[in-house]
Amino acid sequence: QVQLVESGGGLVQAGGSLRLSCAASGRTEAMGWFRQAPGKEREFVAGISRGGRLTSYADSVTGRFTISRDNAKNTVYLQMNSLKTEDTAVYYCAAHRETTISSRTVSDFDYWGQGTQVTVSS
Repeated sequence: QVQLVESGGGLVQAGGSLRLSCAASGRTEAMGWFRQAPGKEREFVAGISRGGRLTSYADSVTGRFTISRDNAKNTVYLQMNSLKTEDTAVYYCAAHRETTISSRTVSDFDYWGQGTQVTVSS
């Protein structure tokens, strides 16, 4: 069982930046970031393959967010720039146990972190 721990969330003004980190307790395959705003379903934000060369993004964050990973540290990152108030949500890190290319579907992931709150003020 792999444990995932997110960090880096907080309060930021619109237009600002935050960098989220997700540290895994062991080896993971493809990983992803999701977010969930109050009253809404959890949605895909970004995904990255095991090797880091293949990435995918939700349309709403393309061009503003960048996902990356450091396998030596078992850590995945989400750099968030030009933040908007609509980016406010709890952000979750997720990992596949065997799949090398990230899915965009919540139920496809095997491991989840506890989440970190990101609040963007106007």
